[in-house]
Amino acid sequence: MTETHAESGGSVRTRRWVLFAGLALAVVITDQLSKAFVDADFRPAWTRGPTPGYDAPTPVLGDNVRIAKSYNEGGIFGLFGEAAPILAIASLAVIAFIVYYQARHGWRSRLLTVALGLLLGGALGNFIDRVRFGYVIDFVDMGVGDLRWYTFNVADASISTAIVALVTIGLLGDRSGRRSSESPEEDRGGVTAATPTPEPGGRVSR
Repeated sequence: MTETHAESGGSVRTRRWVLFAGLALAVVITDQLSKAFVDADFRPAWTRGPTPGYDAPTPVLGDNVRIAKSYNEGGIFGLFGEAAPILAIASLAVIAFIVYYQARHGWRSRLLTVALGLLLGGALGNFIDRVRFGYVIDFVDMGVGDLRWYTFNVADASISTAIVALVTIGLLGDRSGRRSSESPEEDRGGVTAATPTPEPGGRVSR
């Protein structure tokens, strides 16, 4: 690999790491600030009908999008019941795997890097809650009438978006311009094919 190509490959990896870390940080900051705001200004609220001791949800977009704060001791969308400590430990393994996968494969695809950055940010956002409080603060309530989705937060939305992106990559492949952003050496695993050079008299040497 020539010095120019090596620098090109290194710059691609550097840009991918900046994108990966920047997205993760943006998700964590947005997630934690939104949770802090909701936790300070809203009381726990019901979602599917009046419940003693709980406030009514606060409409944002009519009845379709509301703020309904709840404390979730389980996993995403309330799955796995009261398992915050176990989920916090499991989150560490997931976070480590995301970073490892980005290091090994993220440079190959911009869309993959975006998905992994969103996934890391979401995992970190909920992990911070579980370590600090022993539960996750959920507050986004969406639905139509009595048909409501599980209450969620910014971290959950980020994780869900990342999963959709990863499934899309798996089914359709990535078409975000991989070859145009990489050097030929990277695409061949670091092996450069010999280029024929002309000799005097029109002959070609290899």
